Amino acid sequence: MEFERKGITPFIDNEIKRGESIGPELIRTIRGSKIAIILLSRNYASSKWCLDELVEIMKCREELAQTVMAVFYEVDPSDVKNLAGDFGRVFRKTCAGETKENIGRWRQALAKVATVAGYHSSNWDNEAAMIKKIAIDISNLLNNFTPSNDFDGLVGMGAHLEKMEPLLCLGSDKVRMIGIWGPPGIGKTTIARVAYNQLSNSFQLSVFMDDIKANSSRLCSDDYSVKFQLQQQFMSQITDLKDMVVSHLGVASNRLKDKKVLVVLDGVDRSIQLDAMAKETWWFGPGSRIIITTQDQKLLRAHGINHIYKVDFPTNDEALQIFCMHSFGQKSPKDGFEELAREVTKLSGELPLGLRVMGSYFRGMSKQEWINVLPRLRTSLDADIRSILKFSYDALNDEDKDLFLHIACFFSYEEIHKVEEYLAKKFVEVRQRLNVLAERSLISIDWGVIKMHSLLEKLGREIVCKQSIHDPGQREFLYDCREICELLTGDATGSKSAIGIKLDYYKIEEELEVSEKAFDGMSNLQFLQVNGYGAPLQLTRGLNYLSHKLRLLHWSYFPMSCFPCNVNLEFLVELIMIGSKLEKLWEGIKPLRSLKWMDLSDSVNLKELPDFSTATNLEKFYLRNCWNLIKLPCLPGKSMEELDIGGCSSLVQFPSFTGNAVNLLKLNLVSFPNLVELPSYVGNATNLENLNLSNCSHLVELLLSFGNLQKLQTLILKGCSNLPQLLEVPSFVGNATNLQDLILSNSSNLVELPLFIGNLQKLKRLRLEGCTKLEVLPTNINLESLFELNLNDCSMLKIFPEISTN
Repeated sequence: MEFERKGITPFIDNEIKRGESIGPELIRTIRGSKIAIILLSRNYASSKWCLDELVEIMKCREELAQTVMAVFYEVDPSDVKNLAGDFGRVFRKTCAGETKENIGRWRQALAKVATVAGYHSSNWDNEAAMIKKIAIDISNLLNNFTPSNDFDGLVGMGAHLEKMEPLLCLGSDKVRMIGIWGPPGIGKTTIARVAYNQLSNSFQLSVFMDDIKANSSRLCSDDYSVKFQLQQQFMSQITDLKDMVVSHLGVASNRLKDKKVLVVLDGVDRSIQLDAMAKETWWFGPGSRIIITTQDQKLLRAHGINHIYKVDFPTNDEALQIFCMHSFGQKSPKDGFEELAREVTKLSGELPLGLRVMGSYFRGMSKQEWINVLPRLRTSLDADIRSILKFSYDALNDEDKDLFLHIACFFSYEEIHKVEEYLAKKFVEVRQRLNVLAERSLISIDWGVIKMHSLLEKLGREIVCKQSIHDPGQREFLYDCREICELLTGDATGSKSAIGIKLDYYKIEEELEVSEKAFDGMSNLQFLQVNGYGAPLQLTRGLNYLSHKLRLLHWSYFPMSCFPCNVNLEFLVELIMIGSKLEKLWEGIKPLRSLKWMDLSDSVNLKELPDFSTATNLEKFYLRNCWNLIKLPCLPGKSMEELDIGGCSSLVQFPSFTGNAVNLLKLNLVSFPNLVELPSYVGNATNLENLNLSNCSHLVELLLSFGNLQKLQTLILKGCSNLPQLLEVPSFVGNATNLQDLILSNSSNLVELPLFIGNLQKLKRLRLEGCTKLEVLPTNINLESLFELNLNDCSMLKIFPEISTN
């Protein structure tokens, strides 16, 4: 059976002897189950036993928050709810001779179960596939219910949580902010993760905002914009809405003030970060807990946080256990290794990071290998964290050392799939080498993102500095703002040693003139990243040269109107030039077979684009707010996943594709001029998940093939004046089963919503603000997944439906 193959033990009620009513054994079983699955068929209501079971299950759902799943097998949910069709006839026959009380309980339970998000047999080609999907979903749910043992191997966690308990004060309904404070590498993030993992199920909403310091440092904006972007990320994650729109900095408090939430803000180093995501306790509902990890106690005090947990260094016994967990996979040394383990632990210092790194270094070594290494350890290590980390780095082979330096100087907190593309020509089997670094505890890979601890980053950058102490141009990587500016603005040129330049110029106050010869000698430059806001870097004399080996080119507010005429982009994987002064990219056709990701958003002077026929692997193309762009070239259909031409108000025709856009996932057409109808390929983009048609005021109809978009999760029709007839697409009504976000705001002609809205069981967000003529909402709007219903300025609304408290 599919369930048993997934390790799920079902309780099937046909094993119980049936009587006139369900007995105490079955009631106990129902109430003790984490999940109840109800199989509704045409003849389901012929059984009083089944109806009584259903009443008990729906009672458990309300009283015990039991998860209920429904399978509608050859029966329509509306027939179950309204007791219509064959289902209704069978039910009425069963009710003959029954008391009004019983009939009422059954009716109420059926009406409720009909609104449960479920599985419809009519949506599946075969039963086996449907059963397999149900088993997978239940397995995932059970994983959430099962207490995690991810932290069972961590040392001292019980003691840490015990000390934090009075600070958390979980029995109080007051909102409380708690700080976790200590030096880098001591385990603040790990403690916060353990607490989050154990507590999150007790809160309505929860979010772990990972390493905020690293993430916010990459935002290229002024303070207000940084706060805005941080709050948008925060709200998207806590609501689980990928494209959550934050229109102002009051959104977090408006949405969360009635919610009991658990928030972890990890790695905070600036007050601006707290102001964006947790400025005041009244932003959150009663019982909420906000946990902040930081190296800066003054930051916590300045924010009025007085409940602070200071993380102490581990005891000698705990240090030994941490080391042993990473060297032996257990909390104590293996037989015969006791003295060796104690000596290495002492040499490894007090910080858990150093103990983990050294333990990982010794993993799998024989006793003789330990003995052989010890003399070198005794002369190299002095319990200083730098010497400990350097020892582990020195033990890597040359290729892995090189990869370590690439990550330390350039690719920490980058998505792993992107790093693999950037480095594909540089290293053989990039993923395998990354795994080696992860096994040595020199990096971690979480949720597809490569992370390196700040102390290891610092070590890597120090190693690069020593490649040429007095002449930065001779180093492989340049990242110091002052040194880079001196190199780019002076007469000297860089050398072929340079592989990567990463300039964050936020603190540059005066304009700097970049020399036209700045990159002349950098024939091996592969990664160039210039981040900031405004345009302090000027290129009035242009550029003589850019390396033809470039694989990554990010230059915010690029000051030239066109690329150098001799530029060769054969190996370029990613081109990001947000806010540039480009009027055109380049002349003629360039070889672009490696290009995958391109973002020219807010390049308001851009008028034309070159031929992209060679960009056969282009996956993501962003041109948002390129106001003067008149025409798009033909784009590769097979590879394209995301296209954003929102705000391109001068475009004279819709983009065309070579081949079908079968892999298109996201399409943004905000304010597309004179768009009357969508091109046919949109209806054939069967994998489309996100479609934004905001302010397409001339749009009068959606395609008949719109019903093919069964994977659509977000549909934005904000400001579409012809909205009433846009929503009259019969094929779409029945197939929008995965829709989660429906944004219909500022639609001035909308008087009532179509009834099909009530059938969108996965809908989380329905926004109708500014629909000034809206009078009626469907009475069946009690959607189980609904998180947000926005009716601001809907002044003509006459009837407000009952909203489910679930």
